[in-house]
Amino acid sequence: MTRIPAATRTSLLTKVLFRIARGRYGAVPEPVAVAANHPRLMMAAARHELAVQRGAKVLPESLRQLVVYRVAAHLGCSWCVDFGTMLQRLSGLDVDRLREIDAYATSPRYTELERRALAYADAMTASPVAVTDEQVAVLAAELGHAGVLELTYLIALENMRARMNSALGIVDQGFTSGEACRVPVRTERG
Repeated sequence: MTRIPAATRTSLLTKVLFRIARGRYGAVPEPVAVAANHPRLMMAAARHELAVQRGAKVLPESLRQLVVYRVAAHLGCSWCVDFGTMLQRLSGLDVDRLREIDAYATSPRYTELERRALAYADAMTASPVAVTDEQVAVLAAELGHAGVLELTYLIALENMRARMNSALGIVDQGFTSGEACRVPVRTERG
């Protein structure tokens, strides 16, 4: 049970947002239902998430999804892990390799670039932050400055999401195996 319950009184705009979420994910994501207690902040967050989704296109989708998943797993946000697994499945990505995310440094299921990006995600998620000049330089040589900025932004954003969900007691919702996930796998890239 969340520490703050889902909103019971919702505006027409919130109802529309909930309907869109149900159509897209099979259920209203619990962080959205809880955030509806503060409609202006919820709408600001929704606009931000949409802008990030539209703007973060420098890196391959698989790398973007992977580092976000790593942060969620590293911080122990079961909701984020659940939702992230569903998003990867819907994108047609290999979700089986997520079982080896904690062993990414040695697992043959991850490329060298993925290992460097995952190590960067771990260093950014550490407290205090443990990112080195060398990590940034190596990633910049391979991804360019825009790629490193996108990578950094996505990792920082997932840190915020995961920490907020954990603080509010929002846990997995069954997007990977339960009733919520009735959304079929995409067959075309969109």
